[in-house]
Amino acid sequence: MFIQLTAVVSRTDGMKFSIIVPVLHEVLRIHGLIEHLDHLDSDQPSEIIVVDGSPDNETIAAIRSDTVITLTSETGRARQMNAGASIARGEILLFLHADTQLPGGALRQISSVIDQGNCVGGAFELGIQSDKLIYKALARWASLRCRFTRIPYGDQAIFIRRDYFDKIGGYKDIPLMEDVELMRRIKKLGDDICVLSDRVMTSPRRWEEEGFFYVNVRNTMLALLYFLGVPPERLARFYKNTYSRYEDF
Repeated sequence: MFIQLTAVVSRTDGMKFSIIVPVLHEVLRIHGLIEHLDHLDSDQPSEIIVVDGSPDNETIAAIRSDTVITLTSETGRARQMNAGASIARGEILLFLHADTQLPGGALRQISSVIDQGNCVGGAFELGIQSDKLIYKALARWASLRCRFTRIPYGDQAIFIRRDYFDKIGGYKDIPLMEDVELMRRIKKLGDDICVLSDRVMTSPRRWEEEGFFYVNVRNTMLALLYFLGVPPERLARFYKNTYSRYEDF
């Protein structure tokens, strides 16, 4: 796997969080996300690592902040997140999608639950940046599902202790369902996953681009087939044929 470090900050002790953002063609969003993260829980020592999976590296080329660590990696969210984790200095890894914003006080909340020692990782409840009732209902359904299964998805901002992540081998290198596979693996090991009650706010763009009902039916079917044992590689071929923005990501 080719990984290139394109910006480096000096290594120091006491780094609490590494916020790892896998990106693919996110030039229009990356500045807003970095600004959001720069004003987040300033009392929590943290670093931002942006991992670009595009061969053109256009997202990290657009970053002007000299405090952000940037990497290039082979395309694939699991590969990109593992690449970011491999150079992370934080005690806690926080994996954040480029179109998702964290709630206020997010890092303090994560630090509190991790320091208590009751869970090895977790996520937030899902919120969607829309006033439409249909999106509020979807977010509510996602919260109920997550509370029942204790398996949060990647758009809920998964966080995990760095030492534990390394111990279990990180994300499995699969083209889809890497977040679900990781959470299921933690559950099988008998360790606890906590879901914080505050909500991340994610963009509704995927539903708006392809249709609310179509996206939900497709994603539900994919999740069901995965739980029934269909290999992620087969699911990815179907997903690629039905999602115009898909590039092994």
